[in-house]
Amino acid sequence: EAPKAPGLGRTLTNFAIGGISGMLATCLVQPIDIVKVRIQVRGEAGATNFSPFDVARELRAEAGVKGFYKGLDSALVRQSTYTTARFGVYLNVTQYMQKNLPEGQKNISFGQKCLASLMAGGIGAFVGNPADLALIRLQTDATLPADQRRHYKHVGDAFTRIVREEGPTSLWKGVGPTMVRAMVLNLGMLGPYDQAKEMLTKVFGPTKAANLGASACAGFLAAFMSLPFDNVKTKLQRMKKLPDGTWPYRGMMDCAMKTIAKEGPLGFYTGFPTYYVRIAPHAMLTLLFSDVLKAALYK
Repeated sequence: EAPKAPGLGRTLTNFAIGGISGMLATCLVQPIDIVKVRIQVRGEAGATNFSPFDVARELRAEAGVKGFYKGLDSALVRQSTYTTARFGVYLNVTQYMQKNLPEGQKNISFGQKCLASLMAGGIGAFVGNPADLALIRLQTDATLPADQRRHYKHVGDAFTRIVREEGPTSLWKGVGPTMVRAMVLNLGMLGPYDQAKEMLTKVFGPTKAANLGASACAGFLAAFMSLPFDNVKTKLQRMKKLPDGTWPYRGMMDCAMKTIAKEGPLGFYTGFPTYYVRIAPHAMLTLLFSDVLKAALYK
């Protein structure tokens, strides 16, 4: 375990642990992520075939194997901002709470872990929104009509053109649902992971089995709780103006209501199997990588 009173070096180390863990996990699950995004786009377009295998075959036919890694540079930039911030904030806040426990209390409560998770998710999402926006647009550009495609060359080109064509504040388009999604995802991931690991360690001892079981629980909760918000976020970030000059959605609530009207309540869970296969392993890998890094770097 980390010492109760981390200094500046430990504080910065906590941020590094988050960023490195998230980037390693992203390299492994990026192909699943792009399939997940395309399935959500199909749901918005009124399609009925949500088979990830069919989507994967179409993607490979369009762009070959490299198509599965479209937007990887954006994804890594996103992890270097979003996950660096959310993990760093979470680890530092929980360590501060641990340092200032009331007399007689050995560990911070589950409620305190949840509070730290929510705070970390919101801050991380705000910091990482520009990269998240670029990632969504890079991944979904090929699904737009030919005359509406943006043809961003890479993440740097996406940032430059968004600022030039839409204004600097457009980098935070969809930041509301992005922050809500991240807070909900963190609520299902970080706090429950620490709590489950604490409980399983009492049963199995400080073993890899306890860490793996805890990460599996956290991965499922993170996926189930965050998909509706991820669905709305994707639609808001990829939208373009209609022929009459208006936007398809006025905001998060308008997008949610139109999704219910068009796709039904279950429309929020379009592509859940693929989303689960993307989010749960990413959450599990990030958490397990972070444990390995903490064991190494805290020494």
